[in-house]
Amino acid sequence: MDFKRHIAARLRAGELTQEEIYSAIALPPNTEMGDYAFPCFRLAKALRKAPALIAQEIAASYPVDEVVTEASAVGAYVNFRIDRAFWARQTLTRILTEREKYGSSDEGRGKTVCIDYSSVNIAKPFHIGHLSTTVLGSALYKLHKFLGYTPVGINHLGDYGTQFGKLISAYKRWGSRSVIEQGGLRALNALYVRFHEEAEKDPSLNDEARAFFKKIEEKDPESVALFEWFKELTLKDVGRIYDMLDVHFDSWAGESFYNDKMEPVVDELREKGLLVESEGAQIVDLSAYDMPPCIILRSDGASLYATRDIAAAVYRKNTYDFYKCLYVVAYQQNLHFRQFFKVLELMGKEWAKDLVHVAYGMVSLEDGSMSTRKGRVVYLEDVIQKCIEKASAVIAEKNPDLENRAEVAKTVGVGAVIFGALYNNKIKDITFSYDKVLNFEGETSCYVQYTCARARSVLEKAGGYAAPAAASVCPQEFELVKRLADFPATLHDALEKYEPCYVARYAVDLAQVFNKFYFDCSILNAEEEGTRAFRLALTEATLITLKNALGLLGIGVPEKM
Repeated sequence: MDFKRHIAARLRAGELTQEEIYSAIALPPNTEMGDYAFPCFRLAKALRKAPALIAQEIAASYPVDEVVTEASAVGAYVNFRIDRAFWARQTLTRILTEREKYGSSDEGRGKTVCIDYSSVNIAKPFHIGHLSTTVLGSALYKLHKFLGYTPVGINHLGDYGTQFGKLISAYKRWGSRSVIEQGGLRALNALYVRFHEEAEKDPSLNDEARAFFKKIEEKDPESVALFEWFKELTLKDVGRIYDMLDVHFDSWAGESFYNDKMEPVVDELREKGLLVESEGAQIVDLSAYDMPPCIILRSDGASLYATRDIAAAVYRKNTYDFYKCLYVVAYQQNLHFRQFFKVLELMGKEWAKDLVHVAYGMVSLEDGSMSTRKGRVVYLEDVIQKCIEKASAVIAEKNPDLENRAEVAKTVGVGAVIFGALYNNKIKDITFSYDKVLNFEGETSCYVQYTCARARSVLEKAGGYAAPAAASVCPQEFELVKRLADFPATLHDALEKYEPCYVARYAVDLAQVFNKFYFDCSILNAEEEGTRAFRLALTEATLITLKNALGLLGIGVPEKM
């Protein structure tokens, strides 16, 4: 039940509409004051009364019922208290009925949302820097789907550019098919690094690389075959990591897909008088919007990222008729997105307002940065594997007799990597720490997973329970009920602000509240059967909700730890 809606429907506050009242109702800073609060400041001018007096009048006239048992004025606020037993019944009934669908909604019905994320480069390492875009985009995909939208996950592959000429040059000079087949992306990266080392000594190699890339563009059979092979090896390697992270895509249309779709864009820009020549290049002047020019064609006639991204946006709108199109890309690219969004707006595309740059901060390990050219690369797969190994060691110490330890360690280790990237606000830079993300007592996924295992163990020992019917609800129980009831609103806020961290923090918060309840309230040995059943229902509802929260982040829950 939406208690805010119930309060708003019965509250009269001057000329404010129900929606305005609903939006104003919030949680009080101190729960002892009440469960919900309505501020009266904005009514003072219209009613020509002090806010505190208005609060007293509203509280006195509010019709209490079996849901809202008390309305009281505290300063300029009207505080409302919900009947605890009613709140508990409503919440538990909903969770235990909806189960894995608890928190879902149909608010996005009929709306398609394109989400561009991960966007790996062919023949380049899948490194720690790809972590945020991959898991952030995946979480947004899952959130949109859970709330009724039709998400379209797009992996805009980096499969076009002179780097492929460099790779072909390196392969033909120093490569071996058997070594590449066995080594995959790592072997390809070693060739790429060697090319740059050799090119520093012999710059003519760069001319050779450009010639090979031209051969790809001209559809030379041998060069195209090598490029397709590099692409196949890349997708095989990254596919394995995507599977581990529970990441999926609906489209793999990369940069090369738009090669034949850019000319119409350039023609339209020219027809609308938006193209200007500058030092031989074709640009769109954005000085009126405090931005440098958006370069559409270089002086040699070659297209740039902006041209390709404009063509991709037009294609996506024509293909999917999206409600929103999200680009999950690092904040360093902010200017690029502002520029090409503005160009689309100037082209008269009214849907340009529906393009959203979901910017995020960088991820690095505690020992510094990396460079593909120099070979200083931290492979994401290595980070995941190290987390799995460390998780296995911790589990072996805590529960040496655990069955399926390798499987549990994988679930815990992978979850730690995902959660570590999603726990903070997306715009913050993250320094990844193995010890921090695998702290079973910290604000981590393994703490939440361990809480799930604890709840499941209680339920298994109980062997079932009667229908809960609590006549009274103690403070620890009520705090847990309220946290459980917050889940749907948390998901709505997370989606609205594109912040999966809300879900991650909610999971930790709920786990902490449950663990306090677990230690303070006897569950299996409760004195009354009704109390025992109620507490077991709370335990099951917590397990369901935590699993749903972690699942939306792409994190599994082991049955035992």
